[in-house]
This record gives sequence, C-alpha cells and structure tokens, in this order.
Amino acid sequence: MATTHTPISAANIPIHTRLNPLSPPSSSSSVVKCSNRNGDTKTLKTNNNGVGSVVLDGFGKPAQRNESTGIKKQETEAAKMTESNYHQLQAEIAQLQKQLSEARAMIDEDETERNPLKKKKEKLESVKAASISAIVGTLASLPFSLTHVTSTYDLTVSTTITIITCALYGATYRYTVRRDLDDFHLKTGTCAAFGIVKGVATLDGQSSLDALSGAICVSENVIVFLLAAAGLDICYKMGILSPFPVETRTKM
Repeated sequence: MATTHTPISAANIPIHTRLNPLSPPSSSSSVVKCSNRNGDTKTLKTNNNGVGSVVLDGFGKPAQRNESTGIKKQETEAAKMTESNYHQLQAEIAQLQKQLSEARAMIDEDETERNPLKKKKEKLESVKAASISAIVGTLASLPFSLTHVTSTYDLTVSTTITIITCALYGATYRYTVRRDLDDFHLKTGTCAAFGIVKGVATLDGQSSLDALSGAICVSENVIVFLLAAAGLDICYKMGILSPFPVETRTKM
C-alpha cells in the first residue's frame, strides 16, 4: 500500500499558531492584600495553578517610624534644654547686675569718704531728705492731730514731735534704702518700724487705753510715715533728691 506525503505549507497551519507559536497557555491570577496594625501591607498573588507569592509592601516602615519618633523626641529635649539654659542665663545676668550695682555703691561710698566736696554734697542731700520728709509728714499728720488734741498747746507739741520724727525718718530712709528704690519690702519695713515706735510712745502718755484706740493710733502713725516715704520717692523720680551715695560718674 503506497503512502502519499502531503507537503506542509503555511496555509495548513492555523492563524493563532503562526502569530505566537511559543506563547504558553493563558492563565488567570488573583491578588489579595492584607494589612496589620503597624501599617505593613502584604500582597498575595496566585495564579490558576495555585502558585502564590507574597510581596511585603510595607517592609521597613516600622524602622522609619521609630527613627522619626526618636528625632522628634530629641528635638523636644533640645528645646527644653534651650529654654532652661535661657532662664538660667537670665538669673545669672540679674545676679551679676546686682553685684555690679553693689560694687559701684561701695566705690562711691569710698570716694565720698576721701573727697571732702562729695561729703558735703552727701550732707546737703540728707538735709534735703529730712526737710522733705518733715514737710510731707507734718501735713499728713494734721488731720489726725486735730481729732485728738483739745488745746493749742497740745497741737503745738504734737506737731513739733511729728516734725522731728519725720525729719529723722527722712535721713534714715535715704541711708537705708540707698539705691534700692524698687525694694518694696525695705521701704515699707522702715515705715512700719517708725510708725509702731512713735505710736507706742504716744500711747504711753495716755491715762485710759484700750486695744482699739491703741491700734488706731499706731495705724495713723504708720500712714504718716508711708506718705512721707511716698513724698521722698516722688522727689527721687523728679531729680530733686539724690539717693545715697551721690553718683558722680556717668552710667555706662
């Protein structure tokens, strides 16, 4: 039996085989993405044969977040340290300024002792402080004196005592407060000391005495010295009076 060989030609080959002779059979695939609480994403890819692969999309993100958190923490600590150092420097500067002021006062005081002209000027300023305090204190005490005295003699004696004590207070105030014009406690302390002493001395001469009248008398004297101190402060600010010691050098 004879066999007839049919030649193979391009016309006998199907069209899809001719276009892509080596293409594998088509396959379908599916993608599944999963994420955890840390934000890492895992992608699972599978094909129709059940073969799968896992891709870590968020690999390295926890390390980046930890690094960012560490940098923010360092910046916060640096800011706190900077603020603390700033306040510490401010306190040190204030302390140095106070020490410098005290040193200048000691130098001025030493120059006053060596310079006769400056010593005379200091005495003149003390007399001015005593005079201003006596005038202001006497005027402030007149309303209180008029309510207690019963005769002209009593008024004269009371006014004379007030003039002497207020003049002494003015000179003492200048040497006590010196250039610490903003020291509220020091100024009120001198007023209270003089007022209590003068009030108690006034009560000592009275025959009938009770707690209420004693408190009123002491309070009136404290008010008188407070007003005298206020008058001295006004004169300091206006330049009428110079604090102790008198400053002769120009301020830097």
